[in-house]
Amino acid sequence: MKSKFRHVALIGKYQTLASGASSASARRVLEDIAHFLHAQGCEVVFEHDTARNMGIVGYPVMDVSAIGAKCDLGLVVGGDGTMLGIGRLLAKFGVPLIGINQGRLGFITDIPLEGYAAALAPMLRGEYEEDHRGMMHARVMRDGRCVYDALAMNDVVVNRAATSGMVELRVEVDGHFVANQRADGLIIATPTGSTAYSLSAGGPLLHPSIPGWVLVPIAPHTLSNRPIVLANITEIAIEIISGRDASASFDTQSLASLLHGDRIVVTRSEHNVRFLHPRGWSYFDTLRQKLHWNEGVA
Repeated sequence: MKSKFRHVALIGKYQTLASGASSASARRVLEDIAHFLHAQGCEVVFEHDTARNMGIVGYPVMDVSAIGAKCDLGLVVGGDGTMLGIGRLLAKFGVPLIGINQGRLGFITDIPLEGYAAALAPMLRGEYEEDHRGMMHARVMRDGRCVYDALAMNDVVVNRAATSGMVELRVEVDGHFVANQRADGLIIATPTGSTAYSLSAGGPLLHPSIPGWVLVPIAPHTLSNRPIVLANITEIAIEIISGRDASASFDTQSLASLLHGDRIVVTRSEHNVRFLHPRGWSYFDTLRQKLHWNEGVA
């Protein structure tokens, strides 16, 4: 049976790899996957930065906009960071993504590199589970002007510099004052991001089907300041009241230095990221495997 997906884009790690065995090995992996896709009847293109950084030649190359316009599937080889980066860029085009895990945890790149062909072949024939993940749209407002604009699939984090003291943050939800919080920082996480920084800061796990976000303080001065789950239709505003060298990060990949009086305004993005998983995939299977919940059970 021929592949349901005619035009497939291969995306790997964006950063330039060091020369040597690691670079050559990564290139061989991508070329092997390209050969496999071709054997399944797919026309394969490489994302521009992937081809350039890996030294891959002999295949058509496209930038993200062209992939969004012409490809009906993106195959991401790497870790969750790679998937987050391309997911934000391709969300507005509605291109579905499959992740082959070449990183560590792999919460959203869930197909192991070893034996990827066995999992991928039926998916290319249309046997898969589809999973939609929402994103946040964040703006940094200064004196009534937007000075920074970003999307986040995992989280928006406002925090202090490594060498400075606590920051004081004014938090509002839909224009209603919530609290002034003194802490090392504050995390707004999506359900996807609830297994990332939010989890290490004591936040709860949110199932991907929940239309909500979690607001998690980082090392708060007041111990009664606890995580809270909010509907993702709300607007969250965080204002910098005091503290030196505060910054905001968006999926840890975009940074903006903040001044007193700056407001980080977070709303729901109009776009979702489409993930495809192998037939029978379960979010709970992923949690059990990645968080080692069954260790020590006879």
